[in-house]
Amino acid sequence: MLKDLMVRGLDDGGMLAWRALLKHLQGSLTVYFRSRLGGREADAEDLVQECLIAIHAKRATYDPSLPFSAWAYAIARYKLIDHFRRLGRRPTLPLEDADLVLAPHTVEDGAIRRDLHKVLAILPKRQRQLIEDVRIGGLSLAEAAARHGFTEGAAKVSVHRSMKTLAARVSADEN
Repeated sequence: MLKDLMVRGLDDGGMLAWRALLKHLQGSLTVYFRSRLGGREADAEDLVQECLIAIHAKRATYDPSLPFSAWAYAIARYKLIDHFRRLGRRPTLPLEDADLVLAPHTVEDGAIRRDLHKVLAILPKRQRQLIEDVRIGGLSLAEAAARHGFTEGAAKVSVHRSMKTLAARVSADEN
């Protein structure tokens, strides 16, 4: 249903489908963010709006041959990670609440993981490990640098250059 709305919304005449998609996503994303923010309603609402804006702004990058939900929730996950980084801490939850945060894996998760490993394989091993730790694993630059024998400055430069390389390669593959 969501993918169909997205594809119809990408057409010039699909404004109604686009609005329906955003309305449906608003509800789903609200639940997603609230369950991960431990009741901070204002933060959840802000993240929903940031995420909807990002989906709207990046809608031209969506590939209709791929699952829509994975694409949309990847954006949501990155918005959540950015939010926690801005706070300067990592959230903690009692172990009893772990099932709220850890969603069951889907087939789309496996496809995303496979595609991610393919893209990251472009990079040399040390750079790939830095990207995995900082951008996927959520470690700080200082933690990842120490883990892989970089200075913090060198790690920052390496992550920046690696992301630039990946972006160039992915955009070249799309064309």
